Amino acid sequence: MDDDRSRSTGPKRAITAKVVIGSCAFALGLVASTFFFATLVPIAVALPYRLRWRIITQWCHFNIRWLSLTCDVRYEIEGLSNLPAEPGVVLARHESAWETLALQRCFAPQAWVLKRELLWIPLFGWGLATLNPIAIDRRNRRRALKKVIEEGTKRLEDGCWVVIYPEGTRMAPQAKKRFGSGGSKLAINAARPVIPVAHNAGDCWPRNSFFKYPGTIRVVIGKAIDTRDRKPEDITSEAQEFIHATMKEIRSRNRRR
Repeated sequence: MDDDRSRSTGPKRAITAKVVIGSCAFALGLVASTFFFATLVPIAVALPYRLRWRIITQWCHFNIRWLSLTCDVRYEIEGLSNLPAEPGVVLARHESAWETLALQRCFAPQAWVLKRELLWIPLFGWGLATLNPIAIDRRNRRRALKKVIEEGTKRLEDGCWVVIYPEGTRMAPQAKKRFGSGGSKLAINAARPVIPVAHNAGDCWPRNSFFKYPGTIRVVIGKAIDTRDRKPEDITSEAQEFIHATMKEIRSRNRRR
């Protein structure tokens, strides 16, 4: 069984003048872009879903580019050839806010499972609501799972990827936590594959941290996991093993550079 060390902060990094200035500049751009895109929400609501999705997610694309310019945080993606022809259920490592922005580029369009409280945030939550996420009440696990399966199946049938962070919360780089099986149950119900995704975003954009550190985030998309005639626990375990092993390899590779 994995140790739940989610309170661990991971390796310390020096807060230099460059880090402080870059992080402040990024924060200003993030706030300004949020206000700007909030003005587009009333217009976007009246548009067809896919067009609405393209417009609102430009906020994500802008901030990923802005992060690169201000904080020198870049990224590389491996395994795009592993993506199946039809959208599936993405089980991704959750270490920061970075992947919630960047994965919009890999899986488009997408709906993701999130806590409903995020929709209550002024401006940000309003834009988020227009993208038809699967918002759940995490206090009621049974109802939340039912909603994930029912609404997730509809999103997949409509041609959307469903992105789930099976740890349920952002994790420190070295922390591990047993994955929830809701994503695998959804994939089985919808007869779609599971796509595991590993990355090291927490090294550059630590959870609960204002500071962003220069470096390259590596994203690895694993081979699609066939869910036919399989138990959800076995599928979840396979995805978890791939993600943890790949994260270790990514960080080992970075240390050698």
